[in-house]
Amino acid sequence: MIRVANIVGTRPNLVKMAALLTAQRARSDTFAPLLIHTGQHRDPAMSERLFSELELPSPDVSLSVEGSGQAEQIGKMMVELERVLRELAPDLVVVVGDVNSTAAGALSASMLGIPVAHVEAGLRSFDDTMPEELNRVVVDAVSDILFTTEPKAIENLQREGRPPRSIHHVGNVMIDTLVRFRERAAQRRAAERLGLPERYGILTLHRPSNVDRQVALGPLLRALAEAARRLPLVFPVHPRTRARLDASGLGATLAAVPGLHVTEPLGYLDMLSLLQGAQLVLTDSGGLQEETTYLGVPCLTLRDNTERPATVDTGSNRVVGTKPDRVHREIERALDAEPAPAARPDLWDGRAADRVAAVLAKTCGATGIADRAS
Repeated sequence: MIRVANIVGTRPNLVKMAALLTAQRARSDTFAPLLIHTGQHRDPAMSERLFSELELPSPDVSLSVEGSGQAEQIGKMMVELERVLRELAPDLVVVVGDVNSTAAGALSASMLGIPVAHVEAGLRSFDDTMPEELNRVVVDAVSDILFTTEPKAIENLQREGRPPRSIHHVGNVMIDTLVRFRERAAQRRAAERLGLPERYGILTLHRPSNVDRQVALGPLLRALAEAARRLPLVFPVHPRTRARLDASGLGATLAAVPGLHVTEPLGYLDMLSLLQGAQLVLTDSGGLQEETTYLGVPCLTLRDNTERPATVDTGSNRVVGTKPDRVHREIERALDAEPAPAARPDLWDGRAADRVAAVLAKTCGATGIADRAS
């Protein structure tokens, strides 16, 4: 029996972990899964609500780690996680994505000599100003088993010298969860309940580079508000973004913009319901780039780069930057364009978590968990 400590801390972590835990629990003769929540996201809409919607078990361990900066938060998490991992003595630690909880979990486990599996390995934006990019590089450097979502991720890991036998291309576990809950989400009729018209778009913003500086956030929001006059936009506001809007006074201004429907953060099922009916998505979220790609919904990424090039290669996603004039032009172009045929990356088929479980069972069971993959 392989004791697996699965570490989460944010909304995207939970969406991915829902698939991974389901696959592990389906192999009850092989895995004894444990769930550790760092508490990185404490807002109910960003965390607790998802446990019910995604049918996740309650965490075996719940922490509540605070920290004003990346280094402080990761450091405090590592102190707590080291204590917890010593007590639990798992055979393997599984981390997902690129958030601070991911980095803290991988580093803590590695320092204790516990093998680490990273799901969503090898993604690179090549932008070292992004906190997530630093986390990705560090986590992959200390991980023993690396699960990739797209071919470019494999190339990145190989270029960084990771041994080929540690890399496994399995697909995208976030899409597993989308496939599982797609019909249930559609039944929620979120757009109708929110009073949206038949044609609408979705806007999300939360990256520090977009929301932490008013000199960047103000002009960008003005361009997006102008777009809302042509295509009504629903804007579920991330807690980080809400704090910046309130501090700058922009929140009250946005609430009065015609066509812009500002809401509190939405649960997973309501957001997926909205995605399925949207004409356009404007976002700086990595997960939404992937979900819109699977659904065939046009997406404009409000960043200068993406660590998910497969979403661009399929044609559903365009990286348009944040300069207001270009954003405006790209929105007009997207709204005037004919819908492109939907295309999906290889292995984005709803069965990625099963492939992860199969690799872990074979790697950790056949050779012994102590025989580290690196």
